[in-house]
Amino acid sequence: MPLRWRRAPPRSSVACMIELEGLTKRYGEKLAVNNLTFAVRPGIVTGFLGPNGAGKSTTMRMILGLDRPTAGDVRIDGKHYDRLKDPLTYIGALLEAKAWHPGRSAYNHLLCLAQSNGIPASRVREVLETVGLSGVARKKTKGFSMGMGQRLGIAAALLGDPRIVMFDEPVNGLDPEGIHWIRTLMKSLAAQGRTVFVSSHLMSEMALTADHLVVIGQGRLLADTSMADFIAQNSRSYVRIRTPQRERLLDVLQGAGITVVETGGGMLEVDGGKPERIGELAAQHQIVLHELSPQQASLEEAFMRLTAESVEYHAHADAPARQWGDGWQKGS
Repeated sequence: MPLRWRRAPPRSSVACMIELEGLTKRYGEKLAVNNLTFAVRPGIVTGFLGPNGAGKSTTMRMILGLDRPTAGDVRIDGKHYDRLKDPLTYIGALLEAKAWHPGRSAYNHLLCLAQSNGIPASRVREVLETVGLSGVARKKTKGFSMGMGQRLGIAAALLGDPRIVMFDEPVNGLDPEGIHWIRTLMKSLAAQGRTVFVSSHLMSEMALTADHLVVIGQGRLLADTSMADFIAQNSRSYVRIRTPQRERLLDVLQGAGITVVETGGGMLEVDGGKPERIGELAAQHQIVLHELSPQQASLEEAFMRLTAESVEYHAHADAPARQWGDGWQKGS
């Protein structure tokens, strides 16, 4: 099922932002969101990250007025969501992919949304083509797969040609072609000057898509920074070296005041070292190098390091799986 995107100019030359100030949400004794303050700016893809239970979905629901804050404020283009005129032209959101009546066709689901928001019916056909659902537009959604449901949810988010798009786990159920398409779509929307805010647990996908990151843990803001700065600040960078003349290179580097760590397997590592300097020293002393490569942690490693103390649900690899199974068999 091919996925297409027709590049269109922004609806307005005026950029729209999402602005949170002291946003807080309690459910009884549970503090789900704790004094969040940040802004989601236009022209870039902002990734929204956090462990399970961190408060991401609750925050997104409050942005859309689906949950009322206990304290603080959240505004879209300077207004509360319920004060927006024609809200689908301001912000399009995918929070729950299966938020439709199973007895309706994809076309009629989108048509109802369009009619209730003053959007021309012609736009329904456009977004169905955009997400690759034209061929099943008249079929009832109760037979849709998870991936088809994601596409329909994305179509609904795009229906008003919004200045802001907000996606929660947009790649769920999509095949590799679909994942590539949604990544390209989000970058294209940001390049048009729109505001793109996306939450995902797929770190590899966020690393390819997001320019900026907002990271929360246990409802608190942990980071609000660029992708590059986030990885640099929360990871170890080093230079990895392989050489058949290890002892000679160790002497040369240590003589130059460079601390080297032997990691086994003939590998050497220099924390925070500059590969250019190491290469120059090796060349000066006619030392053969088989590898000289700068290394930096992935987004996933940096994320795990930052959020280690904010994870609410811990799984243990050394848990006694046999006893767990035995316990269930015994009915415990």
